[in-house]
Amino acid sequence: MNHDRVHAREPSHHVDRWSEGVVESIGERDGHCVVTVRPVASGDGDDRGAGERGAGERGADEPDAELVELTITFAVRDLFVSRLSIEEGESPVGERVWYRKRGG
Repeated sequence: MNHDRVHAREPSHHVDRWSEGVVESIGERDGHCVVTVRPVASGDGDDRGAGERGAGERGADEPDAELVELTITFAVRDLFVSRLSIEEGESPVGERVWYRKRGG
């Protein structure tokens, strides 16, 4: 299986290959971690930092069809969640991340 990529911090390499989003949910499917992300439009004017967006908060013009499901390993999940600016045990929902969809 080809796994998707996700970073807790803005990448400094191949920046044009990464998309920015906000974590909507994290779950498990078929032995893999599934992170659902709502893409953030570039230049959307949202100056809030990670964690300042409430879970499920979005504008009326952002339909559910825009959600992106990322399939990653649990090790990658643990790594990216540990790098977020959240307290241990706190949910990463609402945090800003950068991702690359690989699919497979």
